[in-house]
Amino acid sequence: MNWFAGVPLDGCDAQPYPEHIAIVTDAWLPQVNGVVRTLTTTATILESWGHRVSVISPDQFLAVPCPTYPEIRVALSWPGHVSRRIAMLAPDAIHIATEGPLGLAARRHCLRHDVPFSTAYHTQFPDYLAQRTGLPARYFWRYIRWFHGPAQRIMVATESIREQLRAQGLTQLHHWSRGVDLDCFTPDAPPPSEFADLPRPIQLYVGRVAIEKNLEAFLGGTYPGSKVVVGDGPARADLEQKFPAAHFLGKRHSRALAGCYAGADVFVFPSRSDTFGLVMVEALACGTPVAAYPVAGPADIVTDAVGALSDNLDRAIAAALFSSRADCARYGAEFSWDVATRQFASGLAAMDEIASVPESAGLMAFS
Repeated sequence: MNWFAGVPLDGCDAQPYPEHIAIVTDAWLPQVNGVVRTLTTTATILESWGHRVSVISPDQFLAVPCPTYPEIRVALSWPGHVSRRIAMLAPDAIHIATEGPLGLAARRHCLRHDVPFSTAYHTQFPDYLAQRTGLPARYFWRYIRWFHGPAQRIMVATESIREQLRAQGLTQLHHWSRGVDLDCFTPDAPPPSEFADLPRPIQLYVGRVAIEKNLEAFLGGTYPGSKVVVGDGPARADLEQKFPAAHFLGKRHSRALAGCYAGADVFVFPSRSDTFGLVMVEALACGTPVAAYPVAGPADIVTDAVGALSDNLDRAIAAALFSSRADCARYGAEFSWDVATRQFASGLAAMDEIASVPESAGLMAFS
């Protein structure tokens, strides 16, 4: 094990962090979503600080399309393949980012070999699966409790999610926020040409176009102006047919995406199941106020000065339009990837932490 104070903290070494970090994730490039952007950005910053980051991800295995969500690839590996890969890498710390097949294999390796590990709760899977199956969310919380229970630390982005996990008996929680690329997402980003002739106010959504994002609540609203969707996903064709007045621009990246944020009058976040909502802070950094529901994620980010929350999305849009764009940009600039990455590094599990885990952890049946 080789631990060193590799993370610069205002010019001083405050805490040793692992030199070699293994991240195991079922979500990775070429997928484009908040989880992938968070992990890729975190890995890039850690490497720039002198750490070695090894990623075990679906692109390294035979993968098949996920049922109902073909653009997501599900990794298929032979029994023991992930375990052998972790053993070969011999990392100083293991972080399991997702609860999918690769995450399960890594979890199994850690428990069998008494290796401590951290996890993260990126997605409200109980709500997501409830929406897709019609079954109660409580059925899926059993799996979440089982999966994360043996971890030395579970990384969470907001206090609302922390409270939800505490209520499920998961208490080994560690704060890991998110950041914004402030060189890219700025208020002066040039808007796309498609915005030139659109009736104002332009109401923007950015993200996956999928059922769990609750886009129908946005597109079915009656607030005047133009509704714009940036992104792609399995629900796009159906929504384009159902809401012909909406403008679907497809995927945009980097500065082109920043221009969509900066050129909009309000950013609308209709999801009720996200744990953070990285797109909200990107929009704010571009000076665009946010309208959303008062649920976990938005409730932790959006203040009265930079947007509005309401169970009536049209009312939230109307109120958010009165926000100061300058205030939004200043607030969005407070979300730093450097700070978030330090939080991540400080939450990784040291190799001597296995003694803190009950002997039965991870061996229990779903309960």
